[in-house]
Amino acid sequence: MSQLTLLIPLSSFFISHFFIQAVVSTTFTLTNKCDYTVWPGILSNADAPALSTTGFALQNGESKTITAPASWGGRFWGRTYCSQDSTGKFSCVTGDCGSGKLECSGTGAAPPATLAEFKLDGYGGMDYFDVSLVDGYNLPLLVVPQGGSGQNCTSTGCVVDLNDSCPSELKVTSTEGESVACKSACEAFGSPQYCCNGAYSTPDACRPSTYSETFKNACPRAYSYAYDDKTSTFTCASADYQITFCPSPNTR
Repeated sequence: MSQLTLLIPLSSFFISHFFIQAVVSTTFTLTNKCDYTVWPGILSNADAPALSTTGFALQNGESKTITAPASWGGRFWGRTYCSQDSTGKFSCVTGDCGSGKLECSGTGAAPPATLAEFKLDGYGGMDYFDVSLVDGYNLPLLVVPQGGSGQNCTSTGCVVDLNDSCPSELKVTSTEGESVACKSACEAFGSPQYCCNGAYSTPDACRPSTYSETFKNACPRAYSYAYDDKTSTFTCASADYQITFCPSPNTR
């Protein structure tokens, strides 16, 4: 009788342990549908562990799945026009992380870059995520939750190619003169009213600008400036996430 009594809680422990192990990780599947190579970069928040990779190449049509532990937070972005020089130094025209290598080694994207930002298992046990153009834009990006739940558990992103329509004063061009990215007004001009700092560091003082509204009109679910929270933050419970570069149509 005593052996039977012991077996029940032990079996319960193993079942519970298995269940906990089954739900403590989240997968991110990154897919490149651009007609050119994209080099994703990954930066974990200061209080989150690094993932298994922080940078790699995705050819057209390729996907890569990465697993993140519970409560992970960080960001993903795409680097474009990358190359390696004769000394072996790796660099990118847009989204470069300054590491000089394929992996980003704890460094983030140089603006302008389209960012997908996540905080898993946050307040209320929900994942919080957004696509941000606060640091500018370099390529279309879409985040789609897979299998999650919640009233605000839906896709977000910026699927429009903003490079051609970017105002000339914000435009970043390649050495061949091709428009490859679009700066934020903060990056371009550095003034407090665009950067939401100094006297403009509160939601009441920092309002949308004509530049941020250009981003917002094109991509209504993406963050367009620092206090663009109400229409740009999404939440899910128990989801995995599909992150697609140039989702559709195929954009250059």
